[in-house]
Amino acid sequence: MSAGPGVSAASITPVVVRLKLSLLRNGLRQSAGRRAAFIASTVLVLLFAALQLIGLIALRGNEHATAVGVLLVAVLALGWTVMPLFFPSGDETLDPTRLVMLPLRPKPLVRALLAASLVGVGPLFTFCLLLGSVISVAHGPAAYATAAVALVLALLVCVALARAVAAANIRLLSSRKGRDLAVLSGLVVAVGTQLVNFGAQRLGSAGGLSRLDPVTDVLRWVPPMSAVGAVDSVSDGSYGAGAVQLALCAAALTGLLALWSRHLTRLMTSPDGSTLQAAEPAARERGSSGLARLLPAGRTGTVMERSLRYVWRDPKTKAAWVGSLAIGLIVPVFNALQGTGSVYFACFAAGMLGIQMYNQFGQDTSAFWMVALTISSTRDAYVELRGRALALLSITLPYAMLVTTVTAGLLGAWEKLPEVLGLSFALLGAMLATGAWSSARFPYSIPQEGYKNVAPGQTGLAWISIFGGLVSAALLASPVIALTIWLNVSADGGRWTWLLLPVGAVYGTLITLLGLRLAAPRTAGRLPEILAAVSKG
Repeated sequence: MSAGPGVSAASITPVVVRLKLSLLRNGLRQSAGRRAAFIASTVLVLLFAALQLIGLIALRGNEHATAVGVLLVAVLALGWTVMPLFFPSGDETLDPTRLVMLPLRPKPLVRALLAASLVGVGPLFTFCLLLGSVISVAHGPAAYATAAVALVLALLVCVALARAVAAANIRLLSSRKGRDLAVLSGLVVAVGTQLVNFGAQRLGSAGGLSRLDPVTDVLRWVPPMSAVGAVDSVSDGSYGAGAVQLALCAAALTGLLALWSRHLTRLMTSPDGSTLQAAEPAARERGSSGLARLLPAGRTGTVMERSLRYVWRDPKTKAAWVGSLAIGLIVPVFNALQGTGSVYFACFAAGMLGIQMYNQFGQDTSAFWMVALTISSTRDAYVELRGRALALLSITLPYAMLVTTVTAGLLGAWEKLPEVLGLSFALLGAMLATGAWSSARFPYSIPQEGYKNVAPGQTGLAWISIFGGLVSAALLASPVIALTIWLNVSADGGRWTWLLLPVGAVYGTLITLLGLRLAAPRTAGRLPEILAAVSKG
């Protein structure tokens, strides 16, 4: 890449910065609603940043100010690292392949894109938090001088980290797997919030921020956290240590810029992998029968394989499954770790995965017409539903057993393990039965694009399908629930609670088969209505 005759290295940076400003301005011109949303979100973000800045400054002199500052910068660095992976469309200039046809050299382009990256609400928010972090630990003129350098270095490292990650993964971000990451971003945020909440509760109940000192002692030497560590070291009179920590931050910035430049060179000079011949790998994948060998023969195995491939490949289906798996584990285990849980919370795992049985045909979207062509009788519909239920059970049964065992172990309630497993099996069977019937009676479409899980105009169907089915499942599982309560409250019933395991397993199996039998004729008789409903989005 060489600069053209009319483009000098000095002119690239202001041009790219103006390009970033133009992209922001033109995006806001699209609609008044978008402008209002941008202004409102910007005001809220800046207000939050101002409050954080004031809070960090108020920590001056506190013994835990260094721990808070270092860990806050660590969270910021992590956010800048994952931001381009989960929100690749948030910044048009994150995609360097848009500049492939321009005669630009890598180093001037890196400088220009780095400057453009500093334009926006995100960098301003980061600047405010970094400013508060260095001020909270700075004491004396030398420390303030060090803070000025550390602030710039930390901000540039965060931005360069995001750019290097984006350049290294830009092919991924423009592929189907990249869209998978975007869909899963909300899940990561939700799970991360639960982890942060759990960590905060543990800190508040066992020693406070002093428990973070060992972690802080390590992170203060890792860039960009070492920038805050340098200010703290200089404040304590350790000028040599502060110089080393600043040098580490500067070295990290240099390395990230070099890595970014190398990825830019490769992206702008090498062919796109999507243009290369991919027939042989695809053929090998189609010829692979590893999964098929583990499944039953005939239509049942075919349906199971298709359903399991949807779980692995379809972004919306994958997001739903991963969300259920994560929440089904977090609720019982985290409550057990906090000492406030019950072993019966393990039933939450079976319940979360049982929800995946609802709206089975909506998960196929418009491709359901190919399935509908193969259903010509009630028997065909029954085998189709049975295959889908078995695919769900192949994941749910071992997962429910694992979560129940872990929860019982954490609480030391091994004597409750058989009855909780039996209760989980009964609940799962009831949800499979009602899910099969609800899928045929109240199908709705799941849009493939965006974050909506229900097509416009079908929200009522979704509520009826899921919540009506959950209430029905609870009623169907009530005999096993009642038996569990009776055995636990009766004087001699505790000796027989182990019977709940076989009772729950048999009851769950029978109620599942009954539900599939009842749902099969309705599915076969409503194929046109189901196809119309699931194809709406």
